[in-house]
Amino acid sequence: MQNLEALKNLLYRLADDFLIMGHRDSEWIGLGPILEEDIAFASMAQDKVGYSLSFYTLLHELGEADPDTIAFKREAIHFKCAQFVEMPIQDYAFSLIRHFFFDYAADTRIQALKNSSYDKLRDLANKISRELKYHCMHAKTMVTQIAKGNEDGNSRLQEAVNTAFPMALSLFEPTEFCEELAQAGICPTEASLQKEWLQRITPLLIEASLSLPQVPEPNPYYGGRKGYHTDYLDELIQEMTAVIRLEPEAVW
Repeated sequence: MQNLEALKNLLYRLADDFLIMGHRDSEWIGLGPILEEDIAFASMAQDKVGYSLSFYTLLHELGEADPDTIAFKREAIHFKCAQFVEMPIQDYAFSLIRHFFFDYAADTRIQALKNSSYDKLRDLANKISRELKYHCMHAKTMVTQIAKGNEDGNSRLQEAVNTAFPMALSLFEPTEFCEELAQAGICPTEASLQKEWLQRITPLLIEASLSLPQVPEPNPYYGGRKGYHTDYLDELIQEMTAVIRLEPEAVW
């Protein structure tokens, strides 16, 4: 298959983003500010980990290791997730804004992949898109309600936007495969996806009386796509692989 290396790189980025974001979302189980949010984050976490399994399965079909090995037996340096997803959950305001930024970014990418020239990726994108729209709907509803609720809620969310936005741009960190993937019709460039994402989220934030901050150049959160991560990712990997490390050859 032509563009095999580029395709694998894209699949690793997609899978690793969803896996790590899913684990971060799962950390709100039992900690949500209200029961409905506890359940919502648990459900979205389960969806995201499921998406990662689907992308790891495609990688396995292309000659990579099996999904469990890929997910649980790699060192942090081999992950291609954006630094944004590996950050700790912090407070609810940060996690809600990260949820808003991430899921709209994921949906923007998945919508584009519904037209991918790689049929298996196109079919998977069509399936995932039917669920992701509800993630986006939840994020928009909660952000709007809290931001418009009172001054304190708006202030906390604006602070979270200021913190999270530069990190969120790492979701669109360019790679050496961008042009190749676009020319092959597999996936649009990161720059074009970022532009579309901003066109979607900016009016929603304005509606919620929130604004995007300026981002310094070069972006300090770039690097994850090339294996440069924060210490938070290594800590998370150690936590999520604790069981498999006790008995690596166990069959469940």
